[in-house]
Amino acid sequence: MAKIKLTKNELKVQKDALKMFKRYLPTLMLKKQQLQTEIRTIDAKAKEVRAARVQLEKEFDDWIAVFGEREAFKPDMVTVKNIKKGTGNIAGVTIPIYEGADFGRGDYDLYETPLWIDMAADRMEKALSLDLEAEVLDEQVRLLSQELRTTTQRVNLFEKVKIPETKANIKKITVYLGDEQVAAVVRSKISKKKLQAKVEEEQEAAK
Repeated sequence: MAKIKLTKNELKVQKDALKMFKRYLPTLMLKKQQLQTEIRTIDAKAKEVRAARVQLEKEFDDWIAVFGEREAFKPDMVTVKNIKKGTGNIAGVTIPIYEGADFGRGDYDLYETPLWIDMAADRMEKALSLDLEAEVLDEQVRLLSQELRTTTQRVNLFEKVKIPETKANIKKITVYLGDEQVAAVVRSKISKKKLQAKVEEEQEAAK
């Protein structure tokens, strides 16, 4: 704890600081709760997207197996050319928003490949899109979690350090100033008694 001046001016400084801490603490706690809620929501969404991706892959494998020509479809037939991202804001944190992607398709001979290849490529694009969406959601969680750590540190600083410390300072200064006031009254009374005694002595000597 830093050394403080035991003065009326310092008492005002400490009281003003306490008011500020108490005013900002509820806002910080609300932000902390909002971030926790948003992180849980986005994390759940990411799990849903990944589950959909797994389900799509299973359906895709089953679907290709029906045609008995699994080797005809190569994963590199579909590539990601461009990822479209916007931006959003949650509790003052700028986050990326997945808005889709542009895909490219490799050259393949329409006469040499099965008719279902185009349909398979469509499904692959959807699967890749789900992967990209999940990655963006992960990035949202990372950014919000980073802000949550900072906000939690500030809440703890105000709640467990600054407010108790300031209250202790106010008490210390108040007690000191109170003692000083009592001491001043006592000194004043003593001075008056001495002065009165001196006057009485002078009056007695003048008789």
